[in-house]
Amino acid sequence: MQTDLKPALQQELTSVLDFWMKHTVDEQSGGFYGRLANDNTPDRFALKGSVLNARILWAFSAAYTADRKPEYLEMARRAYDFINTYLVDKEFGGVLWCVDYSGHPVETQKQVYAIAFTLYAFSEYFKATGLEEAKEKAIGMYSLIQLYGYDCIHGGYQEAFTRDWKDFSQPEKDMDVKKSMNTHLHILEAYANLYSIWPDESLKTHLRDLLLVFHDKIVNKETGHLHLFFDEQWNPQGETLSYGHDIEASWLLQQAAEILGDEELTGKFKILAPRMADAASEGLDTDGGLWQEFDLSDQKLVPEKLWWPQAEAIVGFVNAYQASNDEKYLRMAEGSWDFIRTHILDREHGEWHWGIDAEKQQMKEDKVGIWKCPYHNSRACLEVMRRL
Repeated sequence: MQTDLKPALQQELTSVLDFWMKHTVDEQSGGFYGRLANDNTPDRFALKGSVLNARILWAFSAAYTADRKPEYLEMARRAYDFINTYLVDKEFGGVLWCVDYSGHPVETQKQVYAIAFTLYAFSEYFKATGLEEAKEKAIGMYSLIQLYGYDCIHGGYQEAFTRDWKDFSQPEKDMDVKKSMNTHLHILEAYANLYSIWPDESLKTHLRDLLLVFHDKIVNKETGHLHLFFDEQWNPQGETLSYGHDIEASWLLQQAAEILGDEELTGKFKILAPRMADAASEGLDTDGGLWQEFDLSDQKLVPEKLWWPQAEAIVGFVNAYQASNDEKYLRMAEGSWDFIRTHILDREHGEWHWGIDAEKQQMKEDKVGIWKCPYHNSRACLEVMRRL
């Protein structure tokens, strides 16, 4: 079936990465700025987070593998060097949550989510460069997650620890839970990426166990939605639906099973992917945009359409189309891109806006920050380029 998605997103990838090369490099203090305002004004003293820098490393490494532009490799190397110099914890292992603008530690807790992203990025950097050091560092991050984060009694992974790994330590701003869907999803993608370059038997076992955790405990088989939070024994906590995570997980789970080479699990998740895409599509508005969340306890929609669920919707619906051969999903993917072009692309300053509210007004959040990065949008472009 004909679609213009591939050339459009190939062009968008170039645009996104050009923005990051032009506006985010911190020539004075090293690495990349930790924050850019919505009008691209840099905050030269902003904190620099491990998640942001790992996502920059992943994006430019993956883009270089796809397009071999030397400037992409230069940006990937810059991110790799900054992470290793300032964010990797030389004393206790893993990565710090964030450092100040000049690289001095600020928040030093061990967030398993951030370590997983660093592992994910190091694996991608190895694919781009063949640098054995990067692969060894990725394996080291995997070993730390297994050593400290793995719950050998109930399965799965805990969220966060103090810098020295001695105690569970969840930041006050986060929901006080022992386990979350989101951390498990990004451990999953990190382990799958590592397995693609290092097919170790123990890693294979842990990746398979993660897929079974999603299949048996995290995905609600009746609705196709994800449970988001859990106690230590995997009892669901809270009553929130996240449409963006539903569609993101729909394709990441199938992809991980394919990388693992497990035909039975691949078959299960290939069947489940369209079901999860249908669940996510409950959050689609008539303009093609995907709403953020829905609170089941009071039956209220969170009236925001953020940048990242729109990017994940493109990939998830394309994947559902490929899994089912049902053209409605391809139309949904095109609708997601039309919404992005109309409401999310920043025509004046470049890159993507944070999102829009219920009145279709742009949300004046940061263009670059601890969470705002080139990961979701560049990955959507690369996946569509690869798939179509």
